[in-house]
Amino acid sequence: MQALKLLLYSRNGCCLCEGLEQRLRELALDQLQPPLTLRVIDIDDGATPATIRDHYDLQVPVLVLVELEQQFSLELPRVSPRLGGEGLFRWLQQACTKALGSD
Repeated sequence: MQALKLLLYSRNGCCLCEGLEQRLRELALDQLQPPLTLRVIDIDDGATPATIRDHYDLQVPVLVLVELEQQFSLELPRVSPRLGGEGLFRWLQQACTKALGSD
């Protein structure tokens, strides 16, 4: 499997969303196995489909792993807002490993 996208469904003005985005941007996501690339999606943006907006409206921030070639998509468990740095990196690695069934 090639590098996966890590989608962060978020909204402007949400302190939990903005905090998680900042912590994720500080990580070397390309060093995870498999490597991840971050894409932030503002659910309130007019370009975001209404189905996405309706689904995640009360749940943001939400992390989703996506692999486009195989049309693979999996929502990750909610991450603690207190987790950052090396702890967040290890949590992501563990979540990816579990989600991909390779533990």
